[in-house]
Amino acid sequence: MPRPVKCRKVCHFPNVLEFLPADDTEKKTPIVLTVDEYETIRLLDKKGYSQEQCAESMQIARTTVQRIYEIARKKIADALIDGHPLKIEGGDFIICDGQSSDCSFGGCYKQEIYQKYAVEKGEGIMRIAVTYENGQIFQHFGHTETFKIYDVEEGKVLHSEVVDTNGSGHGALAGVLNALNADVLICGGIGGGAQTALAAAGIKLFGGVSGDADKAVEAFINETLEYNPDVKCSHHEHNHGEGHTCGEHGCGSHSCH
Repeated sequence: MPRPVKCRKVCHFPNVLEFLPADDTEKKTPIVLTVDEYETIRLLDKKGYSQEQCAESMQIARTTVQRIYEIARKKIADALIDGHPLKIEGGDFIICDGQSSDCSFGGCYKQEIYQKYAVEKGEGIMRIAVTYENGQIFQHFGHTETFKIYDVEEGKVLHSEVVDTNGSGHGALAGVLNALNADVLICGGIGGGAQTALAAAGIKLFGGVSGDADKAVEAFINETLEYNPDVKCSHHEHNHGEGHTCGEHGCGSHSCH
């Protein structure tokens, strides 16, 4: 019987999940790069980590990093040279929540957040995070500079606080929310990659919401929040569709295989 696959820690979820050839007249089978394969490319080729550092960051053996990296490089080469679409999805991974003592080799902002907020959240409390700016729901998740978090128990807000994201963007923000031990995110526009990252972290999403942040949380508690389950977001536009009541929709969660 084969040994179970160990989850690979991913600190930065991909911002873009699909790459297509400019000339798609000849449609070819997409090549799938898993999220953990992407992470080895990001750490080794983008960040310049050694294989030992990459292994420490992903909490796996160096030989495993070497194997994953070779597979990832081959997939990327096939996509570039033969003109295949490249998709990033799946794999055996967990989103970093800052629990690791060796996270980012000397100071991870998610680690600081986790040490504070994981301890402070009591059992039975729901933690709601809202993209926040000047009292309003900030409309572009990937550029969020602050979250306002609300601890709710038995339909009442026990505590709220504004938390700085420390310049984290797009793929790293799901890790910040995970470190905050958030259960729910209320936001405006949000891209597909971030939505996948939130689902992987087990955080329920209610997007396409605008207006006053405190009132949105009150509406969520009363199950009257109007939101868009099909919300989309790009750097240039936000697409908000018809509203849905929060009791009608929820996102799934991810666990390692």
